[in-house]
Amino acid sequence: MSETRQRSSYTAGEPYEAPSRREDTAWAGFVLYSGILLLMIGGFQAIEGLVAIFKEDYYLVTRNGLMISVDYTAWGWTHLLIGVVAIAAGFGIILGRMWAIVVGIIIAVVSALVNIAFLPAYPIWSTIVIALDVLVIYALTVHGREVTSR
Repeated sequence: MSETRQRSSYTAGEPYEAPSRREDTAWAGFVLYSGILLLMIGGFQAIEGLVAIFKEDYYLVTRNGLMISVDYTAWGWTHLLIGVVAIAAGFGIILGRMWAIVVGIIIAVVSALVNIAFLPAYPIWSTIVIALDVLVIYALTVHGREVTSR
């Protein structure tokens, strides 16, 4: 009978080499891109939050009656907090931290849901942001492990 197991090339007395880890693919660059994109989105969120906090009359109700039922200051603090978390996740992804990948996925999901809610008000911008969120979610869930710390 023939053996179906592959024999190891290791023999006694030779130094042992650990099996090599699979090589990173080009998707690792896409994951880093998603980290940079989270930095940029976080910066936009923080600026939007600061504007809402310090200049409450900047945001207006649209013609079709869409409005936010909370005070603009509370809305601004919320956006500022989301922005800071997104920036931290972006830096963490660039550094290859697993916690940042998880937080980045959560932030992208929340962003996509919020932009679905505002689709009637800003259809082009909301569609672009949703598409970018989907790219971030895909890159981090499917290829996120390629950039995690070794």
